[in-house]
Amino acid sequence: QLQLVESGGGLVQPGGSLTLSCATSGFALKYYAVGWFRQSPGKEREGVSYISDTGDIISYADSVKGRFTISRNNAKDTVFLQMNNLRPDDTGVYYCAASLWTPTSDYGPELAESFPTWGQGTQVTVSS
Repeated sequence: QLQLVESGGGLVQPGGSLTLSCATSGFALKYYAVGWFRQSPGKEREGVSYISDTGDIISYADSVKGRFTISRNNAKDTVFLQMNNLRPDDTGVYYCAASLWTPTSDYGPELAESFPTWGQGTQVTVSS
């Protein structure tokens, strides 16, 4: 069974940084595009960033451009999301998701539908 496991979440003050990791169990992540999504209480799930299997295609939502960096280490089957200058509105549960195809849609609701395999999420709380 394909499984994704997120880690690295926690409580951080505004302006702080966190690095999330997405690792796999049961398959080689290097063959998959990976996306990061987040969901806050009372809000719709939203796409944050995604990266193609080789890392040559990278995309960010406007809300995180210049602050978040997605990367991957295919030798270790791990994808990272470096989050800097965190703000309270970055608070939420962060999920990674995998797909055999790099998405072509924008950051609307259909983006999540491009990813069939999901992790359980890790909580990120930005608060003073």
